[in-house]
Amino acid sequence: MSDDSNEGRGDAVADFAGRVFGSAVGALDILSIYLGDRLGWYRALAEAGQLSSTELARRTATQERYAREWLEQQAVSGILTVEETDDPDDADAAPVAASDRRFSLPAAHAEVLTDDTSLDYLAPSVRMFAASAAQLPQLLDAYRTGGGVSWQELGADAHESQGDMNRPWFDKRLAPALASVGSLHEVLSRPGAHIADVGCGHGWSTLALARAYPDARVEGFDVDQPSIEAARRHAAEAGLGEHVRFHLAGGEELAAEGRFDAAFVFEAVHDMPRPVEVLAAIRRAVRDDGQVVIMDEAVAERFAPDGDEVERYMYGFSLVVCLPDSLSSPGSVGTGTVMRQSTLEGYAREAGFSGIEELPIEGFASFRFTRLVR
Repeated sequence: MSDDSNEGRGDAVADFAGRVFGSAVGALDILSIYLGDRLGWYRALAEAGQLSSTELARRTATQERYAREWLEQQAVSGILTVEETDDPDDADAAPVAASDRRFSLPAAHAEVLTDDTSLDYLAPSVRMFAASAAQLPQLLDAYRTGGGVSWQELGADAHESQGDMNRPWFDKRLAPALASVGSLHEVLSRPGAHIADVGCGHGWSTLALARAYPDARVEGFDVDQPSIEAARRHAAEAGLGEHVRFHLAGGEELAAEGRFDAAFVFEAVHDMPRPVEVLAAIRRAVRDDGQVVIMDEAVAERFAPDGDEVERYMYGFSLVVCLPDSLSSPGSVGTGTVMRQSTLEGYAREAGFSGIEELPIEGFASFRFTRLVR
């Protein structure tokens, strides 16, 4: 092999090593963000404006030495700013004690990490990563045996994360998004319209539908009991407990024929072990002149090795959350997070629909809305 070839190979090795190292640094940042989120450190900083490690520990009932290390790491990572109290030009000045350094959370960073009403709120996604990381031994076993790691096994971090990630989008953007599609809005606005939200999770989409269409009856369905309990609690807190109903049931249990004017599945079809059964039940449950709409990840039309960051992100979720959850049910089709439109269309046709139609709703996070055509 020529020297030039060896040099080129060396550059490629160094480049890839640099990429892996950068990813490792990012992974450590994610873990540090999880600590700051769950220990209440970010919220304490956002509320106080500026805190030392002693003050932060006192406000959050945590240990100062851990708080100090975390604050310094966050400053080095560029997440926090630190007040420069040492004067490098004054040789006689006493150095400031490490526990007295004062740290701040910039307003832009506070919105991303603490504002649960912001469309840029990303702290919940970090909780999902932590939940899946805690299951790595079980994931390794599943990958070897063909089993899975269920949603229940992922625990509270995952459950809360899923609801909190999408809540701002449902609260702020779902109503105008649906109203922008005239034919859909017309059905949802029927007097006494009956709407199903299948795979409702913590119920934020269900509540958003109820607010957008106050004359409608809205029912949420989910197979996860803690999520249904949370959804009922959220409905009561929002004063909507009398206007919505939540059921511990899967979509395949929608047995009443022609009961609903419309049905939605928000970011859940790709998780379903038997999506065709669910879509077939939804088809029977929705009136012939009704609407069935699926919101799921806006991945590319087909696989390509040069996928964008959204594709990489969705494949990552699929590896550690969605695919293992789906495969935890015997007989699952194992869709995974990266559900192409061709896959959804195949499920829809097998369930008795004639095809699918992408709705002209853009800019709704990384999701697309698809209407199933009878």
